Amino acid sequence: MRRTLVSMSAAAMLATVILAACQTVPITGRSQLQLLGERQEVQMGLTAYRDTLKKEKISNDTRLNDQVLRVGRRIAEATGKRDYQWEFKVIENDKMVNAFALPGGKVAVYTGIFALTRDDAGLAAVMGHEVAHAIARHGGERLSQELAVEGLVAAAAVGLAENDSKKARLYAGLLGVGAAVGVLLPYSRLQESEADRLGLIFMAKAGYDPRSAVDFWRRMAAAGKGEAPEFLSTHPADRTRIREIERWLPEALSYYKPR
Repeated sequence: MRRTLVSMSAAAMLATVILAACQTVPITGRSQLQLLGERQEVQMGLTAYRDTLKKEKISNDTRLNDQVLRVGRRIAEATGKRDYQWEFKVIENDKMVNAFALPGGKVAVYTGIFALTRDDAGLAAVMGHEVAHAIARHGGERLSQELAVEGLVAAAAVGLAENDSKKARLYAGLLGVGAAVGVLLPYSRLQESEADRLGLIFMAKAGYDPRSAVDFWRRMAAAGKGEAPEFLSTHPADRTRIREIERWLPEALSYYKPR
């Protein structure tokens, strides 16, 4: 009985902390959990960025570097986030069709994605999406969710099993799987969709036609080698992503002024 009360008390305290740590995502207005301070998140992003660049080969291709810097600066300006120390790098790896943006505005683009971006507008679709993750603080939110789920799972396991340690481990394992599929994966897909929406707006504000994003994601879908069922994936299915982007285009086009 005592252990049950302790677990209930711990869960109540955690719930209080979670409620107090809610923040709001710019533009979309969605409430999110942020257990980390932004300064701490930015420092973690800087550390991860430096570690990544040490392990990777930085491209010396002047044309690609100029393109990434040109597009990146316009996207960064469109976000209005002037307290970030923005950096843009091209990583030489033709097999990696990817790009990323870390907290604090640290952005890198792999050479493997340029075959699909094709031009500045296609690259803006990619960089707008990745930068949106940083602006929306999705990294800190995801870490906060994992910390919260771990705390709730531990408290629930103790409360359900009480003095039976074998049952406690079993419940913790089952709850952990349920949390991953039922909470963390859907939130990851939600973050990806939110980054798509914000990315469209950022590229439009930067003077790139947001309709180019539809063309880019169609090329990405065609280049893919199959995908996991959407309910077990951290990203929306290709057809879902393209359909949602098309739905958000009128909003993004309201910001679009060609340069």
